[in-house]
Amino acid sequence: MRWVATRNYYRLVAKARLRREESLTKMKTIMNQIKEMETYGTKIESVLLLTLHDLCHSLSNGDVSPSYVLHAYLEKALDATQKFNCITEFLPECLTQLAELQGMNKGILYGIPVSIKDNINYKGHDSTCGLGKFLNRPAGEDSVIVQVLKKQGAIPFVKTNVPQTLLRSQCVLLYNSLACSNPIYGQTINPHDTKRTSGGSSGGEAALIAAGGSILGIGTDLCGSIRFPAACCGICAFKPTANRLSKIGLSGGLPGQKTFESMAGPLAKDVESLAMCMKALLCEDMFHLDPTVPPVPFNNEIYANIKQMRIGYFESDGYWIPTPSMKRAIMETKQLLEEAGHTVCLLILKENGEIIGDKGLTLIETLKEDIIDPSLKFQMSIRTMPIVFKKLLYFILKPFSPRIADGFKAMTEIRSVEQLWKHHVAVMTYREEYIKAWGKHDIEVLLCPSVGPAFQTGRAGKLSASSSYTIIYNLLNFPAGVVPVTKVTKEDEEELMNYHGYKNDSWDKTFKKAVSGGVGLPLAVQCVALPWHDELCLCFMREVEKLVKKKKGTQQPLEKSNLSVQADAELLKEQTLL
Repeated sequence: MRWVATRNYYRLVAKARLRREESLTKMKTIMNQIKEMETYGTKIESVLLLTLHDLCHSLSNGDVSPSYVLHAYLEKALDATQKFNCITEFLPECLTQLAELQGMNKGILYGIPVSIKDNINYKGHDSTCGLGKFLNRPAGEDSVIVQVLKKQGAIPFVKTNVPQTLLRSQCVLLYNSLACSNPIYGQTINPHDTKRTSGGSSGGEAALIAAGGSILGIGTDLCGSIRFPAACCGICAFKPTANRLSKIGLSGGLPGQKTFESMAGPLAKDVESLAMCMKALLCEDMFHLDPTVPPVPFNNEIYANIKQMRIGYFESDGYWIPTPSMKRAIMETKQLLEEAGHTVCLLILKENGEIIGDKGLTLIETLKEDIIDPSLKFQMSIRTMPIVFKKLLYFILKPFSPRIADGFKAMTEIRSVEQLWKHHVAVMTYREEYIKAWGKHDIEVLLCPSVGPAFQTGRAGKLSASSSYTIIYNLLNFPAGVVPVTKVTKEDEEELMNYHGYKNDSWDKTFKKAVSGGVGLPLAVQCVALPWHDELCLCFMREVEKLVKKKKGTQQPLEKSNLSVQADAELLKEQTLL
């Protein structure tokens, strides 16, 4: 009976919440144990101010100990999750791993605490995807990514929050996890504005890093699930080419679908940290543990190359009209690149507003025995409509709101293998056309918008289609990342008053309300490269970051000699979050 299942569900959730509280209490206890073992010669704040690059040097040279660093981030992470609800579980095994570091070779990430998204398997711990049905199903072994992180000396120490299901409907443009809320662990909020979402689905990661509770995190990206929350929280993030990293041990996503490529990737406060993480992961251990990953190590020569680039750009994808602040972020970045000697040209692309779907059946089946999170109720009400109503709404809405109409049409499509094959051919054709456009304009990389600023809480569930700017590069399987470049200004807010969007329909009106009142919130741009040109994409991201910092007068040298923790802290005191 339904009421029995509901009662059992709430019991499961109650136990899970209690386990989390016990886990966080244990986290505090272990933090205090480490504190008693350490003799502190410098303030915790000094360690937290260091970049990943400088912290790795300090750890490698013995200026600071791994236990000291772990204590610093345990303390900061506890503070962050009390404010923003980032963490779902503490990983107490980090203390054992800390002890094992003494007898191992110092890898690239030696002694670095790393946070991981809820759906990344860690032995003995649940990967819930925000679903009650996945509670009490601990992973039997670490994911390959976690195994490689450990071999490189990193210390996974917490798992972070996600939206319910992550993303489990194949009508992806109408169901995308742009918020970070589930019935088990609640909602993660934005460190820059607690009335706004941190984004999703890697929202717990983005919020924790933005709040200073983690120096490096690993998320997953299917429709922008790394890039969107990073942009919302004012940090950097990178989605590699699919299969550049192992997918073994990653839960959730859309099992069985091949149209939109999902990928794990890093989140951090600066691009150099993302590159260091990729360099650490792309090693012989990764290639041995997962033979399906091409044995191609990180090419530092391409990443570090300083040269003038040919860069394409566009302001709008023609499907979702950008806000004034989004346009300004692109045009200001374009100007900086041109002033630095790069060639920047407008890239005109064919609009692709097509959406595929499985009539919402995957989402409905996934949530059948779960209590639906408030952020998903609107979408579920649409999914459960009879097909005849969806077809009727398609014809009614088509003349004045074609995007929404196409969404309803998508929920009635792909009913046979033949239709699925035709869809795959259409995707391949579109990918070929996109690549030809790059060749025609002779560009190496692409600059394009990232949706922002962060949405007001409660509105993200109705704005899934705004993921068109990020999901396209999952469809095309292009590496892509985001870099924060500016903040919303009063002038942006005034211009937003005249925003009408695509057709001034309900999506446009909801979007306008969701981003309004965002003065001072971070804005990012998206950097893209062709498949398998991941290092070039990161190089482009680094160039954008460098030019933005130079403009703000806070540029730091890309390479520095090894300094003590105290000296590094002095150099970095002036750095502030975007």
